[in-house]
Amino acid sequence: MEKEKIIIGRIDKVDFPLLELEYIDAKIDTGVYTSSIHCTNIREIDQVLQCSFVDATHPEYNGKRFTFKNYDITAVKSSNEKVEVRFAIRTQIMVFDKMYPITLTLSSCDDMHFPILIGRKFLSGKFLVDSQLENQSYNQKL
Repeated sequence: MEKEKIIIGRIDKVDFPLLELEYIDAKIDTGVYTSSIHCTNIREIDQVLQCSFVDATHPEYNGKRFTFKNYDITAVKSSNEKVEVRFAIRTQIMVFDKMYPITLTLSSCDDMHFPILIGRKFLSGKFLVDSQLENQSYNQKL
């Protein structure tokens, strides 16, 4: 018997406890496979990955430096069919008061409207997306 899936809207606010990030705006994007987080100053120095998280609605995070010793390098195909090599980290996301593992690629795209894109790889088997809804997880938390 298939596990019942949770209905999530097209946008939500999510938490990343291991990164000490709360109420981050996320776009639920079934058009992308891999989830991503908007970062700047992405550097690999002596096998340690460094970056700064950026979110216009949370100025306290802007410029906050993160370091990762465990990370991967992956190829991501964009909507214009270009393949881009990105760093990827594994962390935890809290949504609907439940913790899930998630892989995020680090994106330095300045034109990202949302600091987080949640893709099909994470959504698959757990969630159904209703594009008319917003902030289902966040509203449940309130």
